Formats: sequence, structure tokens, C-alpha cells
Amino acid sequence: MSSDFEGYEQDFAVLTAEITSKIARVPRLPPDEKKQMVANVEKQLEEAKELLEQMDLEVRDIPPQSRGMYSNRMRSYKQEMGKLETDFKRSRIAYSDEVRNELLGDDGNSSENQRAHLLDNTERLERSSRRLEAGYQIAVETEQIGQEMLENLSHDREKIQRARERLRETDANLGKSSRVLTGMLRRIIQNRILVVVLAIILVVTILTAVTFSVRRH
Repeated sequence: MSSDFEGYEQDFAVLTAEITSKIARVPRLPPDEKKQMVANVEKQLEEAKELLEQMDLEVRDIPPQSRGMYSNRMRSYKQEMGKLETDFKRSRIAYSDEVRNELLGDDGNSSENQRAHLLDNTERLERSSRRLEAGYQIAVETEQIGQEMLENLSHDREKIQRARERLRETDANLGKSSRVLTGMLRRIIQNRILVVVLAIILVVTILTAVTFSVRRH
């Protein structure tokens, strides 16, 4: 599933880069080309929205424990989409002003240069903003990975502690068993010694009885 999401991501990145480039070119084109470029950008913006919808569906199928990273990326892409639409609206406003100036016969060169300069600055700001967002996204993903590693280490620590407790219980049980076996062995030895002593006493008694019997005869 993640491979499908990454494929949509690549398509979205390529498409938004083309849209950004075309938006910056709109105010500088001749009227006929501007109209065609505006229509082209509108179509690509719709395609980008469809890609976002597909990516959203893919994220919903991801297990909850792994969904956080993809959700953060989706928020970043949606913010980027909103900025593209804002830039396009600004570009269309500039384009509409230029068309009106041409229809009225006004000399709009100075205004056009100012708008072009503003659009250039806006584009640079957008690039800087995207770099900052990318850095923030990397930081968020790194933090999530760190949290997952800490959770895994915590689970491993609990497992080790449980294993140690089981070993202690096993040692205690072995100690008890050893003491019981030692006691049993001691009793067995005592019983054998007692049997030997009784046997010796019995033999001595028999020999004494035999000796007295022989002497009488």
C-alpha cells in the first residue's frame, strides 16, 4: 500500500512543480497565451486535487499505529495545495488587470513590472516556505521514529525484567528442591546406618547365644 502512496506523492510533486512554474509565467505572457495557460493551470489544479483524494484514501487503509506519519504528510500537501490556489488567484487578478489595461489603452508596463516583481518575491517566499515545511516534516518523522524506538526499548526492558523474575523464581524452586533432596538423602543414610547397627547387634546376640549354648554342653 505504501508504494501506491509514494507513487501518488511523486506524481503530486511533479504536478505541483509544473503548476508553480506556470503560475509564475502567467502575467508575462501575451493575452492569447495567458488565456490558454490559465485554462491549463485550472485543469492541472483539478488533477492535483484528485491525487490528494487518492492519497487520502490510501492513508485511511493504513493501520492506526502507522498512520501518523502519513497523516502529517497529507496535511503538508493540503497546505501546499491551498497556497497554489491562492497564488493562482493572485496571478489571475494580475492577468485580469492587464487585460483591462489593454482594453482601456493604458500603458501598463510599470504596473506589470511591479506585479512581476511581486510574483517573483512571492515565488521565492513559497520556495523557502516549502523548504521549511520539508524540514519540519523530517523533524516530525524523526520524532515519531524516536518515540517508536523508545516504546520498543520499553517493551524489551519489561520482557527482560519478567525473564529475570522467572529466573529468580526458578532459582528459589531449585533451592527448595535441593534442600528437600538433601534431607531425603540424609534420612536414607541414617536409616542404612541404623540397619547396619541393628544387624551387627543381632549377629553379636546370636554369636553370644551360640557360645553360651556350647559351653553348657
